[in-house]
Amino acid sequence: MNRRCGNDPAHFVTRLHVAEDCLDLLYTREIIARANLPVTVVGARDTPAMDGDYPANLTAGKRHLLLCRNRGAFFKPCPGTREYRCCDYQVLNIGMNCPMDCVYCILQAYLNNPWLSFFVNVEDLFAELDQALAAEPNRFFRIGTGEFTDSLALDSLTRLSPRLVTYMAGQNNAVLELKTKSVNIANLEGLDHRGRTIVAWSLNSPPVMAREEIRTAALEERLRAAARCAAWGYSLAFHFDPIILHPGWQDGYSFTIDRLFAAVPAESIAWISLGALRYLPPLKQIAAARFPASRFFYQEFIDGLDGKRRYIRPQRVGMYRLILDGLRRRAHPRTCLYFCMENDAIWQEVFGFVPADHGGLPAMLDRAARWR
Repeated sequence: MNRRCGNDPAHFVTRLHVAEDCLDLLYTREIIARANLPVTVVGARDTPAMDGDYPANLTAGKRHLLLCRNRGAFFKPCPGTREYRCCDYQVLNIGMNCPMDCVYCILQAYLNNPWLSFFVNVEDLFAELDQALAAEPNRFFRIGTGEFTDSLALDSLTRLSPRLVTYMAGQNNAVLELKTKSVNIANLEGLDHRGRTIVAWSLNSPPVMAREEIRTAALEERLRAAARCAAWGYSLAFHFDPIILHPGWQDGYSFTIDRLFAAVPAESIAWISLGALRYLPPLKQIAAARFPASRFFYQEFIDGLDGKRRYIRPQRVGMYRLILDGLRRRAHPRTCLYFCMENDAIWQEVFGFVPADHGGLPAMLDRAARWR
């Protein structure tokens, strides 16, 4: 199994499929020329022909990239749930699926096709952003592209990041978060980002990263990339999510925290999130079939109020407390430490306050985004 793929997960792609109504777009032609891969043209509303059924063909599907139009909305609120505290994140949907292959990835149970999709009608994307940001000039938007795909995994092919960063540099009421498990940051160098882009990495315990995050960058690679982005003036963010219970988890997460602050200036970090493993019930069967050596889905879970399986409360609290203690000892005072999708009872037990005490979670993150 190819677990690292030469530091660029885009290298795992071996074939392009192009929707016929996108062939004449200049951006499509640029990507085709850059990729230098075999190309198959499909109907505007057709899909790539793939052997097998989903999700059994998902591994093979990750070698196929479909360039197509997004016929829906590019810009929409994060699909949080009212039962747990949401950060009021806004999702910018640039594509679907990811060439990396994390055992716990919720997209396996959320999507219903195996290939990668990238939306090439970027003029529509920016027009939609223009309209949304202009409609609420007094609102501050935190926008991310990493909800349905990795923000930078395909950037060596698409080179979308410079377009996004340059666009965001001209906005006064928004910041963009590019979240990744790759080290595809070359296209970010030398850009006049004006502090409007935050580059973020998901982090985990080294054993989890090695065993459960296939074709991703290793811990030290991610941290070196983060340090370079900090040197280029970008704010950074990190996400300990999903936190997974495993033998030696205490040492593993403590090691990652130590390495993080040894490699990256604390004052460059806007926020750090914590979120314990949670998953849609169908994911267990899908992941067990695709990754039979992984065992963490066979731990004890309960049904959460949002319909996802979660660790029982004492386990979540114990993991959160250890990680939060390590972060609080090293983090800059103005870095926002927060939970992703937890309830007020857990906030109070672990943090000693609830978000409402500080104006709400969205306000906490808005302040962290603005202070640098």
